[in-house]
Amino acid sequence: MKILSHEDILQQLDHPFFRLISDTAEELALECYVIGGWVRDLYLERPSSDIDIVVVDPTQQTKRPGIAIAEALRHKLGKKAHIAIYKNFGTAQLKHKSLEIEFVGARKESYDRNSRKPVTEDGTLEEDQNRRDFTINAMALCLNKERFGELVDPFDGLADLEYKTIATPLDPDITFSDDPLRMMRCIRFATQLGFQIEEETFDALGRNKERIKIISAERIAEELNKIILSPIPSTGFVELERCGLLPLIFPELAQLQGVETKNGKAHKNNFYHTLEVLDNVAKATANPKDLPEGNGTWDSPKDHILWLRWAALLHDIGKPKSKRFDPLLGWTFHNHNDIGEKMIPGIFRRMKLPMNEKMKFVQKLVQLHMRPIAIADSEVTDSAVRRLLFDAGDDIDDLMLLCTADITSKNDLKKKKFADNYITVRTKLVEIEEKDRIRNFQPPISGEDIMEMFGLKPCKEVGVLKTTIKDAILDGKIPNEYEPAEALLIEEAKKIGLNVITN
Repeated sequence: MKILSHEDILQQLDHPFFRLISDTAEELALECYVIGGWVRDLYLERPSSDIDIVVVDPTQQTKRPGIAIAEALRHKLGKKAHIAIYKNFGTAQLKHKSLEIEFVGARKESYDRNSRKPVTEDGTLEEDQNRRDFTINAMALCLNKERFGELVDPFDGLADLEYKTIATPLDPDITFSDDPLRMMRCIRFATQLGFQIEEETFDALGRNKERIKIISAERIAEELNKIILSPIPSTGFVELERCGLLPLIFPELAQLQGVETKNGKAHKNNFYHTLEVLDNVAKATANPKDLPEGNGTWDSPKDHILWLRWAALLHDIGKPKSKRFDPLLGWTFHNHNDIGEKMIPGIFRRMKLPMNEKMKFVQKLVQLHMRPIAIADSEVTDSAVRRLLFDAGDDIDDLMLLCTADITSKNDLKKKKFADNYITVRTKLVEIEEKDRIRNFQPPISGEDIMEMFGLKPCKEVGVLKTTIKDAILDGKIPNEYEPAEALLIEEAKKIGLNVITN
């Protein structure tokens, strides 16, 4: 955090648009303040495009003062400015070049127990700041000429920024009960900023956790995504579990928590292991330039990072359902990757996450994440590597990143052994790919070719012959070329009584 002098603030506000707002406010006899995230991030020296302007009419003569000043600005800016007006909320969104600013009239709010949508009425700046979620988001800078750059900070949000604290302006029980989404935002801000949640505020999370049930799955998922994209996402999930929200919004993840002991044998805490893997992936993807190219389905590098981190969060999600105790082996989690893959569509559907290629990417990585470990534990054969390349396709680099992140042993020698083995696997992957071109390969003879050669319609035999060619290539019995594949095909076809149709 940077301690800003009044001169520093004036320098930050020295922008033609802020000056234009100031001039327009004077003409309309309105008070204007930039409030919330932009002010917070100014002191934190973080880039921010979140510009909110709260407008106060001291005479109470102007209806919807936020809309009034936005319309006046649009008139001054001309055709290049675009405005969206929301009369029911008394807000307007103005877009001009790269700027996007929201104007809202100062208001006070009251809530119905069964809804987070407030009943609003015009209010003072003080009443508007009272309704804000956290002290660090309630700070305002005046844009009127006589007080230009003056900080209005009734809840000492500046001190909370300095001490890295998340606290509510008023009673946290009221704040969270009125709008339960604020509980998710509380943990999300703490995670993003690396702040601590003030004790009474944290206790209120637990007291009001059941209220989260009135919040839509989409809004909860939006906050979860922001936590996942944070520098150290584990802190958010630890706080969600600690206050009791996690079992309500993500029961499958909460079920990973705990350690069971039987006959003196205990398994590791899979919840904290999962979070360690997530943090490892977060560290490896902190710089988008270091990302693997991926499968080409991503909207942006940030989108790629998000779903790669979701794969880390879900990689062991099948362990509670697969957990068994073997008197000789101890605790086992056989096929947890297969079980986890099957659980993912249900989780995505409930959370209203995308049921498309992004979900399939997460499924693929969860299903395959044990394969490189199995290869590294034994002799790294060409056949095993070919099959891994074939099954992973363009996601092989993401898979290897996840598997490397999955090395969380506290035993340094064991950890080094796994890391060294993965280096061997990665080297072999490059060698096989360069030699055999296996990644995303299609056998040189298609099912249609087989049907034409033997005068067949779609049937079981076509699939059997096609699989035989594919397996022979992956096992290194024949090269990935047409003539060797054709020779093998004719030989195998004769064994089941098929002959080539000649014209």
